[in-house]
Amino acid sequence: MSASLTPAGDYRTTYRADTTIFPTRNSRLAMWLGLAIVVASPLFLGRYELSQLINIGIMGIAALGLNILVGFTGQISIGHAAFFGVGAFASAWLHESLHVPVWACIPLAGVITAIVGLVFGAPAARLKGLYLAIATLAAQFILEDFFARARWFTGGVAGRLTEPPEIFGFAFDREESYLYVVLFFVVVMYAGAANLMRTRDGRALVAVRDHYLSAELMGINLAYYRTLSFGIASLYAGIAGALYAHYLQFVSVEAFNILFSIQFLGMVIIGGLGSIMGSLMGAAFMVLLPEVVQGGANLLAGSAIDQALKIGASISYLREMAIGAAIIAFLIFEPDGLAHRWRLVKAYWKLYPYSH
Repeated sequence: MSASLTPAGDYRTTYRADTTIFPTRNSRLAMWLGLAIVVASPLFLGRYELSQLINIGIMGIAALGLNILVGFTGQISIGHAAFFGVGAFASAWLHESLHVPVWACIPLAGVITAIVGLVFGAPAARLKGLYLAIATLAAQFILEDFFARARWFTGGVAGRLTEPPEIFGFAFDREESYLYVVLFFVVVMYAGAANLMRTRDGRALVAVRDHYLSAELMGINLAYYRTLSFGIASLYAGIAGALYAHYLQFVSVEAFNILFSIQFLGMVIIGGLGSIMGSLMGAAFMVLLPEVVQGGANLLAGSAIDQALKIGASISYLREMAIGAAIIAFLIFEPDGLAHRWRLVKAYWKLYPYSH
């Protein structure tokens, strides 16, 4: 008597199956369901909630670029906010000074930022660790000074006005419509990153991170891929910055400081280094955390705890403290980030009741 044997557990026999973006039918359904909910969100969410979704999408694109650099390639950058600012100012300058349509300004701003990133990323070919961190910190301050002095490009300390994208006379100037602009770029950029990691170049970036000496022995050009990762990270930061500029319709030099760069690093750490999905999860966490702190302070307003601790008077400090405390907590208790915890939750329910 013969019995048919079926594979059990995580059974993959080809490289294509191992690198598929959506390994199961349920994962594909979850992706389509998530997109459908976001598309329909203007029907049941207010403008404030939609603005939070827009910010999560914009920050998620920038965080993904930094994750490609830090999480996938093993490089470090403390100047990501400056490249974010280059994209914002570049897109505003292209539209206001050269009258380029906004839809073309956004990708062009990404290309301009990528070129700037390649210039500042050139030291990455020979530097690593603390020395590379100092080099990117220098890039942050150099670009900040450039923003303040280059009035022709940034408008100086007065900033620069810009306009929302427009198509066939319809302006995407409200949260209900601009959400779809951001969603389009989120889908394109995240799909691009997911497919990049499946290519030879993506595997080379991971090899540089895991063991650069072994990667070099296998014929991988370390200088090329380290510099390339800076260019890719800057491309993502530039596109995100351009979306940010056309959403606010105003760009200010004060916005892109070193604290903003630390927040981007926090998104990558909290979401999970080397995780594409984790970049978006980390961005959502960092965008929503200050709002949760604000909501908690509002609930305690007028209470005995508020009178004792003066929470209402120090809420701005609490918001900043919460971000720092969250980064420290994740480094101690969940160093692999939210993406790793989500994978554990899925594995638990997949194997339940034999999850042990």
